[in-house]
Amino acid sequence: MKFRVVCRKLYDYVRYDLKEIAFPSSLPDPPGTKRRPKLTLKEKWCILKEATRLYGASWVRDIGPELRPNDYKKVKEESDPNITKEGKTPSEPSLLEDLAVAAKGGAETLKPALRRIYMTRASTYTSAVKNYVETYQEGLKDVLDEKAAGKDHQQGNEPRGPSTPPPPPSSS
Repeated sequence: MKFRVVCRKLYDYVRYDLKEIAFPSSLPDPPGTKRRPKLTLKEKWCILKEATRLYGASWVRDIGPELRPNDYKKVKEESDPNITKEGKTPSEPSLLEDLAVAAKGGAETLKPALRRIYMTRASTYTSAVKNYVETYQEGLKDVLDEKAAGKDHQQGNEPRGPSTPPPPPSSS
């Protein structure tokens, strides 16, 4: 009798538990998610054709309106006076463009560009931390003032000397 129970439990372990350990099943989709319908063979073929055409076009340096006409129609429709023919604003170059130009110039031009990027990020970070600390101290002062005002109301009309909240903790 016990041998049969042991065999059945071993069989169940191998059949269910070991399979789940070796090949875990994924979590079920959350409620409210809709599965995409399966694509037909014709839709798959159209997607493959378009992807192949765009891949081939990506080897060309400038993808013009003949290869992506829908994108260029959007740029013309916007009619923003700040947008040039290429679809860019005439502002200063982006970070990647700046790095690309610096990398073409060699290590001598790349070093200052990288230094400028890191210094900009460091100054942004320090100003964000300072702003956070100031806001935290203001919030702490407000909470302490509210607690002190709450204690005054609870104690009634007893005369009380001026109360000062404890100083905020020093940040070091």
